[in-house]
Amino acid sequence: MATRFKGLSRELMAMRVANELKDGTYVNLGIGIPTLVSDWIEGRDIVLQSEIGMLNTGPLASQENVDQDLINASCQPVTERPGSAYISTADSFGMIRGGRMDVAVLGALQVSEKGDLASWANPERGFPEGVGNIGGSMDLAVGAKRVIATMIHTTTKGEAKIVKNCGYALTAEKCVDLILTDLALIEVTPEGLVLKEIAAGLTAEDVQSVTEPKLIIAPDLCEFRL
Repeated sequence: MATRFKGLSRELMAMRVANELKDGTYVNLGIGIPTLVSDWIEGRDIVLQSEIGMLNTGPLASQENVDQDLINASCQPVTERPGSAYISTADSFGMIRGGRMDVAVLGALQVSEKGDLASWANPERGFPEGVGNIGGSMDLAVGAKRVIATMIHTTTKGEAKIVKNCGYALTAEKCVDLILTDLALIEVTPEGLVLKEIAAGLTAEDVQSVTEPKLIIAPDLCEFRL
C-alpha cells in the first residue's frame, strides 16, 4: 500500500469534525489534530473540557495573548471563553469517568473494523514494549458517549491505519463511532465500516485501496461536507 493520495489539511479535518458537534454538548479534544477543532467553534454553544481542569476553553492562543497557565491536552496555550471555569484534575476525570462527556475527539494510530482504538503506543518508534503516552485517552475512550477518531489515513510508508485487527496496543475495544481521516469520513456500525464522505478527486476505490477492511459504500456517498 505505497500509494499516497492528496486529502484534507489538518485544519480542514478539524473543521469537518467541528461540523459533527452539536450545540449544547460537552466535548473533550485529545492530543494532535483534535486540538485544532477549538479554532472552529466560535459562536457555538459547545463547552470544551481539558482534562487538566479547564472548562469552556477557547481557540488556540496567538502570540499576543499566550498564558502558559491556560493549556490544552497538547500543552498548547489556549484562550478563555466567557464562563470559563477551573476545577481539579480529580474532578475533571470524575466528569469523564462519570459519563459527562458527550463527545471525545481522539487522535489514533490504528482503528479496527470493529471500532477498536490504538492510540498510545507505537512500536515503530523503537520504545520498549508497554512504553507510550496513555494520558487520559483510556478514560475518554470508554467514558464519552461518542468517540470520533481522527488521523492521517495511512502511515508515512503508505500502510493502512484502518485495519481488520489492531497490531498496536489497544486503548479501548469497540469504542470508536466515527473515523475522520484526510481522505474519508467512515462510520463504524455493527455491519461494518460505512464510507460516507471522501476527499475531492478521489473515488471509493481509491479509499478502499489504502484501507484494510472491506468498506460498505453509503448510497449517498459524497465529497466532504465542509
